[in-house]
Amino acid sequence: MSTPAADPLGDPLDDPLARERTHLASSRSALRAMREDVESLDIKDVAANWVNAQILARQIDERIKALADLSDTPLFFGRLNYLHAPGAEQAEGAEGEQFYIGRRHVHDGDGDPMVIDWRAPVSQPFYRASKKDPQDISLRRRFGYTGGDLTAYEDEHLMDPAEAAATSKLLQQEIERPRVGPMRDIVATIQPEQDEIVRSGLGGTVCVQGGPGTGKTAVGLHRVAYLLYAHRERLARTGTLVIGPNKSFLHYIEQVLPALGELTVRQGTVDDLVAHVEVRGTDEAPAAVIKGDARMAEVLRRAVYSHVSIPTEPVMVVRGSRRWRVPAYELEAIVRELLDRDIRYGAAREALPQRIAHTVLVQMERSGEAPDDRVQDAVARNAAVKAVVKAVWPPVEPEKLVLRLLTDADFLAVHADGILDEDEQKTILWSKPVRSVKAAKWAAADAVLIDEATDIVQRTHSLGHVVLDEAQDLSPMQYRAVGRRCTTGSATVLGDLAQGTTPWATRSWDEALAHLGKSEGVIEELTAGFRVPTDVITYASRLLPHIAPGLTPVASVRENPGFFDLRETTGTAEVVAACEELLRNEGSTGLIAADARVPELAQALTAAGIGYIDPGEETTVDTRLTLVPASLAKGLEYDYVVLDEPRAVVDGEPDERTGLRRLYVSLTRAVSGLIVTHTAPLPPQLA
Repeated sequence: MSTPAADPLGDPLDDPLARERTHLASSRSALRAMREDVESLDIKDVAANWVNAQILARQIDERIKALADLSDTPLFFGRLNYLHAPGAEQAEGAEGEQFYIGRRHVHDGDGDPMVIDWRAPVSQPFYRASKKDPQDISLRRRFGYTGGDLTAYEDEHLMDPAEAAATSKLLQQEIERPRVGPMRDIVATIQPEQDEIVRSGLGGTVCVQGGPGTGKTAVGLHRVAYLLYAHRERLARTGTLVIGPNKSFLHYIEQVLPALGELTVRQGTVDDLVAHVEVRGTDEAPAAVIKGDARMAEVLRRAVYSHVSIPTEPVMVVRGSRRWRVPAYELEAIVRELLDRDIRYGAAREALPQRIAHTVLVQMERSGEAPDDRVQDAVARNAAVKAVVKAVWPPVEPEKLVLRLLTDADFLAVHADGILDEDEQKTILWSKPVRSVKAAKWAAADAVLIDEATDIVQRTHSLGHVVLDEAQDLSPMQYRAVGRRCTTGSATVLGDLAQGTTPWATRSWDEALAHLGKSEGVIEELTAGFRVPTDVITYASRLLPHIAPGLTPVASVRENPGFFDLRETTGTAEVVAACEELLRNEGSTGLIAADARVPELAQALTAAGIGYIDPGEETTVDTRLTLVPASLAKGLEYDYVVLDEPRAVVDGEPDERTGLRRLYVSLTRAVSGLIVTHTAPLPPQLA
């Protein structure tokens, strides 16, 4: 492996770095020309009508945005020299080809590629080729950048047995590069085990167990980008969705897909999915656990279908001078047949009048008439038929149904019989009566119950692909809510069992996939740590036997061990001093503390004249410190972290195991260095 230096005064023709810079400049010019071509399109005489014109204009606008040239983002980051033309017979003397690998495809005025999209099959060896399996690659070149300027390159001769395998310095530098602002893509540093997950097919669901710093979130986002490339038409029709744990996390990751040219992916939280009512209340942990239990699905199903009654009276349909009688036993047979079909409550209710009308039409045909579909529809709308449907299969409003279950002890007891015991029923019952749905102080778990009831009544729309990040914190009922959004599609589930910090945290991924409705999903494990330094992850892993026995610890693959220091302090002044010390370094700094400690630390920072922002706000060159409540730290990363009072982080949770998991999360947010400050004794599990 070699990293030649450029001669700034040499002949550009003899200077490889100068030639690569020339290609970069030419590629940028070509991308600009591609964008100008789209901007110059005149659609006035193309669209057939106003609606088509609006749709076409929006598509053109999205294409223009996708072709944006971000000045500080490298247009390409690698180059592959093939021994033979990809896909051609590898005949002796066949001429190979050279491809530049980048974030998006760029072609010149003749349509010849200048940069190949990283997702294209021809780009795959950039991530997978090795000395043992060169995949017909003679040379892999990586480029180093400062801002948007190409400043270095590094060659790896995969077919040369004399060249020993070595760790890429540019790769290490890119992984460890300080960051200010939101999360970046990892398209230049995807590792082989990550690439296998990224490029797995659309048809299957993949669950990725990954410890801190293994890149599972980035893998999930890049998998979305790859699927949109490989199956764009299908996913454009069915839609994609990325689900994160909270708004701060979504803000942190929101620029990754646009940087890869993908602008159509929706992002949201589980709470956004189930926002049928305004959430204004909170549950005690025991109530939330029961409401989140998968058993509640059967309670709700029973409650919904309890509204159906078996007909005991016939129905008489009058049409002109004729009367047509459907006896009670035939009505009963229709109702029971619809119940046995196990279709949605609302769909069965819509089918019932048509089934009754069909029975009437059979009688008409037997009497010599020749009714058509219009007659059947008219009979289905007959007042007598509508009255029967209303009495036998009345409409159900999910919000009212859930409200009744939570406020009517007798109604709950009937439908939870044999499912929830008496104590569990009492735990979820509201202590005070509520006048109406709008007056109710719904909790987050109640909204999930309403979503379940809504799906029992009317099928939820399914998307083509859903990415679920930080999945370990979801309840079984929340998994069901997400699963409803991809019943005909697939999912990418991302999480770490050791970071589960809710009372209902996932115990196993097999169980989670079953609740999601994706039992056939494949579970992959990432154990190579790229983001968290060796000394930091080694210290944090002391907690694993207590929070996730049997889970494989993350092994950092970084050459730089990072900075780690454990400091016993006497007060907040030393915590502030630690922040000041880390802010002298390049990059971002996070001060993570137990939620109850945040106000005191905020006052201390203000008194010291140190500016800070809240999680979700974007760091700037002038303000690089984020004050992070431990409850919001999950999924976030900072170059340097000060962790205040580990004992307080543990004590801030309802039980010790959840507290230790919260501490594990907080300890593993640093990319380059961590200072742990404490006045109180450390938790014994860290000894």
